[in-house]
Amino acid sequence: MESEEGTPLWQLQKLPTELGPQLLHKIIDGICGRAYPLYQDYHSVWDSTEWVHILEDTATFFKVIVGKNLSDEEISQQLNQLNSFHQEAIMKCLKSRKDEIRQALLGEIVDISSAQLQDFDWQLKLALSSDKIATLQMPLLNLHLDVKENGEVKPYSVEMSKEELQNLINSLEAANKVVLQLK
Repeated sequence: MESEEGTPLWQLQKLPTELGPQLLHKIIDGICGRAYPLYQDYHSVWDSTEWVHILEDTATFFKVIVGKNLSDEEISQQLNQLNSFHQEAIMKCLKSRKDEIRQALLGEIVDISSAQLQDFDWQLKLALSSDKIATLQMPLLNLHLDVKENGEVKPYSVEMSKEELQNLINSLEAANKVVLQLK
């Protein structure tokens, strides 16, 4: 069995080969806005932590492969650490559903780009706890966004800690990279 340093899909090899295509198609269904597969159907194969990684890694793999429009040879290179049964299942699934995945990715971009940021404002304040006023000083960011959706401006307000702000920034940077790859 390969380590986590190998392909992010290495844990798929725990799955009996006859169940591979079914799982892959259900993950693509999830990408396309339908239901993702249920953990209860695969709990005998993976624990809950592994399951989350399988779903995320496989969905990300399909999105990146389709988003970058990689050739079959490039895809095969990324799958070379999997056994041939799983490689074949992924390739067949990808070939039959590539257009659906592409449409789902384009839909995500349209959803993101159809909302236009009209204005923003921010404030920084310190949160004070009533029982530990002297020791607790946690900076919070109040972010106010005016977002135009379907011709209507809607106000959104979010209060974030430093860690939450960093997660938001990382998510926005990742979304920007995907948008740039698909251009």
